[in-house]
Amino acid sequence: MSNKFGFKKSLIVFAVALLSLNMTAKAGAVYDYIQANNELMIATDANWAPFSYIDDDGVMQGFDVDVGREIAKRMGVEARFITPDWDVITAGNWNMRWDVSVGSMTPTASRSEVLNFPATYYYTPAAFAVHTDSPVTTLAGLNGKNVCTTAASTWEMYLQGDLDMLNAPAFTYDVTPGTITSLKDGAMCADDTRLGAGVRNDGFIDSVPMIQGAIEAGYPIRFLGDPAFHEPLSLATDLGNNDPELDAELARIIAEMQKDYTLSLLSIQHFKNADGTSEDYTLAY
Repeated sequence: MSNKFGFKKSLIVFAVALLSLNMTAKAGAVYDYIQANNELMIATDANWAPFSYIDDDGVMQGFDVDVGREIAKRMGVEARFITPDWDVITAGNWNMRWDVSVGSMTPTASRSEVLNFPATYYYTPAAFAVHTDSPVTTLAGLNGKNVCTTAASTWEMYLQGDLDMLNAPAFTYDVTPGTITSLKDGAMCADDTRLGAGVRNDGFIDSVPMIQGAIEAGYPIRFLGDPAFHEPLSLATDLGNNDPELDAELARIIAEMQKDYTLSLLSIQHFKNADGTSEDYTLAY
């Protein structure tokens, strides 16, 4: 009896040792896979100018795209862009379908349950916009109205009253919509808003650069009130395939890009104001 127990105990110890060895072998597995394949698979949006979009030649462009390309370059690999829906990216459990999100993601407590946030690379304000003919002139005027936003976004969380940003400045909930219309991306909200006040929505919320870009593209929309909140934007990796080596390398590269002003120059290149000036959104507020 004692010998059998000792044998079983030995098997358990051996199994635990194998598990520990297997876990150790997988440490850095995602980063090793990237290096072995000479390719960094980057998830981002396909229709969210000026951050990321596909141009007329079918090529990915935008601030996030250029940041992703620079990360891959400094990692010594090629950049490959994947464009899943935003709610799929934020859901985690990527199963190595892509390696990193370079898609202006705000770290939140709920997202941190499935994702890691190895580095913040810039900051932006979020704002409301309405059709130019809208009778709404204040944020309070949207209370009880139909407000559009991107599904699974921080803007949707704000409208729902449960925005749980990490390491962000304090804010207040100034709009309580009667209906929240959640679409695939902000471009769809802008498209609906330009049809007219109250046609499909009474306004929408998105980032200031996105709204400014739509205005410059000729959309009949205008900003409403002051920014609702300011958010840090971060790279994200999958907690389900946790790789500290990859996270450390991404953090190192972003710190390097901040130090040599690469991020500032990319921000100035992509984020233009109506008066022709540019914004350096890499500066903490």
